[in-house]
Amino acid sequence: MSLKTKGKKARAAPDAEGVETVAATGTVPTTAKPEGDLSDKQYAKALKKLHVELVTLQQWVIATGAKVCIVFEGRDGAGKGGTIKAITERVSPRVFRVMALPAPSEREKSQMYMQRYLPLLPAAGEVVIFDRSWYNRAGVERVMGFCTPKQAEHFLAGVPPVEKAIVDSGVVLLKYWLEVSPEEQTRRLKSRFQDGRKTWKLSPMDLKSYNRWYDYSRARDAMFQATDTNFAPWRVAPSDRKKNVRLNIISDILKSIPYKELPREKLKVPARQKRGDYVEPAYPYKVIAQVY
Repeated sequence: MSLKTKGKKARAAPDAEGVETVAATGTVPTTAKPEGDLSDKQYAKALKKLHVELVTLQQWVIATGAKVCIVFEGRDGAGKGGTIKAITERVSPRVFRVMALPAPSEREKSQMYMQRYLPLLPAAGEVVIFDRSWYNRAGVERVMGFCTPKQAEHFLAGVPPVEKAIVDSGVVLLKYWLEVSPEEQTRRLKSRFQDGRKTWKLSPMDLKSYNRWYDYSRARDAMFQATDTNFAPWRVAPSDRKKNVRLNIISDILKSIPYKELPREKLKVPARQKRGDYVEPAYPYKVIAQVY
């Protein structure tokens, strides 16, 4: 990692209360300790601490011109969207930019594959989060036949040198794979049918993908084999427990970037100007209905 800090010691993320990340050994794990789910109170308390640190990270990124790129991949229903929301809900969208690209246009299909993604990489003072990324080609495109086997193999061979160039340019590149069990994936898919807040997450592609569990497993295995490098390793996040995985990933992000708390000017609320000759107008404002 090329970014260095001077002066104060780089900050470490506060430990998420009651959460322990499980490392991948052999098979991909799909559960995380502790055995019981976090209560809403435990989760809110731990998330609040992590949000404070994310704001501190944000200020450091702005001040130092750091460039951070975070890639989220995983099976459908693994919790990528909820994790990204947990990361970004208390920081500035001008600094933490989320990229979730639609299907490529005809023009983009004719370009070099990585060409579509390179302009979206962070500039100084930015954190770019990819809700799915260039790894679409290694996963959904390969499994669902949107690219040829030769194109998929060519992509896997070409990714490491491109990511090495990204890292060598000073970008902090973090890649997360969220792994969910088949049982939990089924439960989450069914909940999308039953919950009106989640129906937008359903698409014909989701149902087709659900039926191809082991094809996706083979594609994931090939992707790890080809692109899990020492300069851009894959970080596996067991995601059967949504609260746990969100806290674990935020904690890992904070521990992976050598940020530090910067001195802040002491602020106070200034005196409000006097009314003077201002008079409230008798204007017929169209006030919305006070339903609640």
